[in-house]
Amino acid sequence: MTTPPLQPPTATRAHSFNAAAAQYAANRPSYPPALFDAIETLAARPLAGARVIDVGAGTGIATALLHARGADVLAVEPGDGMTAEFHRTLPHIPIVRGNGNALPLASASADFLTYAQSWHWTDTAHSVPEALRVLRPGGALALWWNTEALDVPWIAEAAERAERYLGIDQVREKSGSGARAASTLVADPSGRFAFDRRQVRWSRRVPLDTHLANIGSHSAFLVLGEERTAEFFAEERGHLLQTFPDGIVEETYFVDLLVATCS
Repeated sequence: MTTPPLQPPTATRAHSFNAAAAQYAANRPSYPPALFDAIETLAARPLAGARVIDVGAGTGIATALLHARGADVLAVEPGDGMTAEFHRTLPHIPIVRGNGNALPLASASADFLTYAQSWHWTDTAHSVPEALRVLRPGGALALWWNTEALDVPWIAEAAERAERYLGIDQVREKSGSGARAASTLVADPSGRFAFDRRQVRWSRRVPLDTHLANIGSHSAFLVLGEERTAEFFAEERGHLLQTFPDGIVEETYFVDLLVATCS
């Protein structure tokens, strides 16, 4: 393969999702019910009936599940493309434009602030004070990331292939930087939130095309360019068909969860 490309700046990658919102919505993994059980346990309060602000909501994968748990959800999303896809799939749930660094919300207005795959796109010097401002006393900040289960041999091998091709730490890239951001120190360097951490293991079986489209919806590939992306996925398809000759891939994840309550 050719020399790994230089990766564009973080802001460029953050905005790359908007042009691929439909791909993101159709192929990204969801979250297991056990995740929301863990959130309620660590927050010591139910989601049902709670005012939940889902920040960096994207196409609404987590928002829909929070709504299904009985929460009164408001989504916050900065991107045009992601917001349009959200409106298309979840027209009954309100969404406003904004981001975690400057929440367009009244002080002490939320029982939960949730960030699914999105806290790492914020600047904690701003997003931590904003969370403290918006949460009601006793409210909870919940951050989570789907991270790949690297104890599964084929997943570790695939991550290494992508890492070599991209010239970056693909383990973190494919988990939305979750492996790094789920560190309590990185999540809040100021130490103002005392996080509890849990991991929830789960899996899904999907067609190979869905698996590859999921990988392709991550920012490292979205900014790579069509030719380079096609080159990688042509080879990756061949590798995976050796492991999954029936074309059905079993993806295994850990959801890395951090929850802290506000005094």
